[in-house]
Amino acid sequence: MYCRVMDFRDESSGDHKAIRHLLLASFPGPGEADLVERLRGDGDAVTSLVAIEGRVLTGHVMFSKMAAPFRALGLGPVSVLPDWRRRGIAATLIQQGIKRATKDGWAGVFVLGDPDYYQRFGFKCEHAESFESPYSGPYLMALPLNDDRLPIRFGRLDYAPAFSALG
Repeated sequence: MYCRVMDFRDESSGDHKAIRHLLLASFPGPGEADLVERLRGDGDAVTSLVAIEGRVLTGHVMFSKMAAPFRALGLGPVSVLPDWRRRGIAATLIQQGIKRATKDGWAGVFVLGDPDYYQRFGFKCEHAESFESPYSGPYLMALPLNDDRLPIRFGRLDYAPAFSALG
């Protein structure tokens, strides 16, 4: 089930405080909230989308630059207020971000997460397994955006430097 009544749009500077509140409510510590602020500050945030219901910011997703052998983005973090989960908000944000990345000419998107969740969007572990990364393993997945495969299938892959602070 996908959310149809919410407003999905690019974040604005006026959303930053609400996004931080959302991230603090969604994760056990401040790591992801600090990550988003650092990605913005470092200039590595490419796409940051929010879901709004009335005056409540209910969801957020960020796509950031990656160091890869082709134009690639990293997906994450993605978050939804606890009381608003299971309504398709995260899925809609992710799908809109993927559409934007495709339109903007990015070649692929990588994500570190639960394969059972992200495979529904087309992410596959097989697309990422030949890349050298500190995150290599069964939770690193990739989604080719312009074909059924990435333009290069091996090489070094790194998330933006802000991710190293997550530990």
